[in-house]
Amino acid sequence: MATFDELDATTRTELEAAAFRRLLKHLDDNKDVQNIDLMILADFCRNCLSKWLVTAADQHGTELDLEAAREYVYGMPYSEWKAHHQGEATPEQLAALEARQARKQANARNEREE
Repeated sequence: MATFDELDATTRTELEAAAFRRLLKHLDDNKDVQNIDLMILADFCRNCLSKWLVTAADQHGTELDLEAAREYVYGMPYSEWKAHHQGEATPEQLAALEARQARKQANARNEREE
């Protein structure tokens, strides 16, 4: 059995793409998981994935519109997803996100000082 690093580049890319598509489907199947919850727990959200696609396209020498990337990630126009699935952030969620961001900044400062 091969390790991931032993796979040829094409197979690795195909597996990574399949895993990414499965992640998008999982997020689509769990629309109740809010972007702010993802940011609090994992420091990324659906919007991040959209922006990462645009960045990857740019690095590949291809232009990709952010709204088109969002529609791909969300499975519908972003405005429609927000209207139907995005709730108002609670004070607790906002506080948790703020605390996460503060920890992240403190860690970055500590790493620079080392």
